[in-house]
Amino acid sequence: MLQAGIVGLPNVGKSTLFNALTRTRKAESANYPFCTIDPNVGVVQVPDDRLVPLAKIAKTDTIIPAAVEMVDIAGLVAGASKGEGLGNKFLANIREVDAIVHVVRCFEDDDIIHNMGSIDPLRDIDIIATELVLADITSLEGQKERLVKKARGQDKDAQKAVALIDRLLPYLNEMKPAITMDMDDEEQLTLKGLHLLTAKKVLFACNVKEDDLADPDANPYVQKVAQYVAEHHGSGACVISARVEEELMDFSPEEAKEYLEGLGVSDSGVSQLIRETYKLLGLASYFTAGEKEVRAWTFTLGMKAPQCAGVIHTDFEKGFIKAEVVAYDDLVAAGSVPAARDAGKYRLEGKDYLFKEGDVALFRFNS
Repeated sequence: MLQAGIVGLPNVGKSTLFNALTRTRKAESANYPFCTIDPNVGVVQVPDDRLVPLAKIAKTDTIIPAAVEMVDIAGLVAGASKGEGLGNKFLANIREVDAIVHVVRCFEDDDIIHNMGSIDPLRDIDIIATELVLADITSLEGQKERLVKKARGQDKDAQKAVALIDRLLPYLNEMKPAITMDMDDEEQLTLKGLHLLTAKKVLFACNVKEDDLADPDANPYVQKVAQYVAEHHGSGACVISARVEEELMDFSPEEAKEYLEGLGVSDSGVSQLIRETYKLLGLASYFTAGEKEVRAWTFTLGMKAPQCAGVIHTDFEKGFIKAEVVAYDDLVAAGSVPAARDAGKYRLEGKDYLFKEGDVALFRFNS
């Protein structure tokens, strides 16, 4: 399962957010730096409004949503690339995840200390971005030494890697993340083999007070973060209140809905964050719907029908024959599988079919 790592400076709300995401209290949340040392890992359900309508059509009460893994990583401080604080541990942990959720504090509160002494989200973003860039520069310099020898021996892959490193180092020295550098498809493939921290996709989570949820654009910090990360990191931002989300853990769904309505919002910020993280990882959902259960299955965009069948069971991929497929919107509009068939919306797809987000499928296979 792909993982997204939650990062940020100490005391920005990472562990509180992790608890809210996983609906647990696994991560210690305290008002001092490094209260998270070893990373906490949790499986997070992906909210999906399409599951209930599908369950009604399938006449089942059992719903199983998709899931994604989140990792709560220790807070980083300036100098991490040189081992300051928990720097080495932080960098090792972040290297292992597939994408990053960067929590940024966008609220004032004298009772919650900030290790930099003041609230400045753009400065905080730059501190972490700088440490990741510096770590990548060190990594590339070491990799180049080894690769140059192979390149001299006419190793074509090594030659491509050295050429890309020669482009990347000046770019990184300008404190720009690797992910924002223009690269062709071949270079993108080479980049993956270099395992750079700044090549990972990032989603920025603006942590605000509950009063800001109804109109986050009124918070000047949120506006600055959204504009800055779009321009300098090629990334998006979403708004959450980690403290509110943690309080919702103790509420029933009805109580949570009422509480959020009282704050002037209809949906949980965490719900949006999870969905955006899912997309960030390049993931999508297809569905199976029957009397036993309705279930969302996670697949990577670009997968063909046999691979998607293999998500359910390897035997489905090995013995794949055909996939019966209907788009979610078409099935709901028809109201039933027979009606969708009669409307010509149900299709038989073969091995080359690329699955789409929201497909509802039934696989035919040789056992």
